[in-house]
Amino acid sequence: MKVRLTNFSEDWFEMFQTEAQFLKTIFRDEIIKFEHFGSTSVPGMKAKPVIDMMCIVKDIEKIDSFDNKMNSLGYDVAGEWGITGRRLFRKGGENRTHHIHFYEENNPQIDRHLIFRDYLRSHPKEVETYSSFKEKLAQRYDSTSEYSPAKKTFVKDMEQRALIWFANK
Repeated sequence: MKVRLTNFSEDWFEMFQTEAQFLKTIFRDEIIKFEHFGSTSVPGMKAKPVIDMMCIVKDIEKIDSFDNKMNSLGYDVAGEWGITGRRLFRKGGENRTHHIHFYEENNPQIDRHLIFRDYLRSHPKEVETYSSFKEKLAQRYDSTSEYSPAKKTFVKDMEQRALIWFANK
């Protein structure tokens, strides 16, 4: 998939809200809560315009029973996609609009994602640094298959700063 990096948009929060309302009609009581995370949830952040949504659920195994329904509604069913205990659905095909990550409550990935989001929301200089880094990578790499792995070490380092920040709050 081609890297599409854009400036922050206020529309992203509305896209998150609209999708959350729609997903609630499908998954009903399975969902405990929704969280908007990733770059589109951080004001001022340059991002691929794909909304990362977290659906925190009571029982991750029950989410598998929705695969056919989600597929029939146009979502790619990606399963765990490299993260144990996650269920990932992707919406929009080649012009992807949403990544919907399901985690069972108390999965440690939940805190990792939300602490990183909150750290960035609280540190505008880090947002500038991260945005600039992503722009350089987007100029260097055309496809997300190259771009995403190239970000890994940078993001891991920033996540460590976020965890230290959170522990000292």
